[in-house]
Amino acid sequence: MSAVRFEQNDSLGRIVLASPSYNFVSAQYNNDLIAAVHDAAESDIRALLIHAEGPNFSVGGAVHEWRGTTHNWFRTFVAEVTNSYRALEALRIPVVAAIRGQTTGGGLELALSADFIVASDNTVVWCVEITTGQVPLAGGYQRLASLIGPGAARRLVMLGEQTPVTQVPQVADFIVADDQLDQAALDLATRLSQGPTRAYAAAKSILKAWSAGGIAAADKLMLDLSADLYNTEDARNGFSAGAAAMEALLRGEEPPNGDAGTHIKFVGH
Repeated sequence: MSAVRFEQNDSLGRIVLASPSYNFVSAQYNNDLIAAVHDAAESDIRALLIHAEGPNFSVGGAVHEWRGTTHNWFRTFVAEVTNSYRALEALRIPVVAAIRGQTTGGGLELALSADFIVASDNTVVWCVEITTGQVPLAGGYQRLASLIGPGAARRLVMLGEQTPVTQVPQVADFIVADDQLDQAALDLATRLSQGPTRAYAAAKSILKAWSAGGIAAADKLMLDLSADLYNTEDARNGFSAGAAAMEALLRGEEPPNGDAGTHIKFVGH
């Protein structure tokens, strides 16, 4: 049985954590996640949803597997997990993570690799590493600091307390009732899978440039990343709809199909 699997339904892909109820970050998880990310990258999906079977997104590292291993084994294991998370971030499509229950350690760091997080109101985030004399090893600390600020991130990481997501709402883009989580995350991922895929890719790259070097770095790359969107089929469709709406307004009429942009069918190229 796979601990992680990739599925595809039309333009939407899914990476499923499939070893409930704990979904440990284990050696098998690592191997299966690498394969799932490759499958996602090689597919023709336009958005990716990461979610888990069972009551918990992931309780984090499979510490029970680590007895008798060396620090060099552990270093390589962490590097492999981290590389998979960075490969998720490198995808040119939007990635949505749906989290609930215990979202701990490396499981939390997986969610933080997504572009959007939709959380159940029963989600508990936990930077557990400090309780074993370590720190988050797969980029979680710095990503938390970017989302919730350095002070709040420092408290999560250095105090190592289990914290309801409702107490740190900036961790998630949306917080919903648990019985609404699956549908809310699916609706968001589906919407993104039907959107202007190349514009989303440019938006991700601009944000990465800003994260690395601030406004000046993003400005330097802005035209290189965005100007070619003018030639895309999606942009032409958008301009056509926008022009029709503006012409209707100039004639004193209501725009066709309501607000411009709300009824455009994007094809992803």
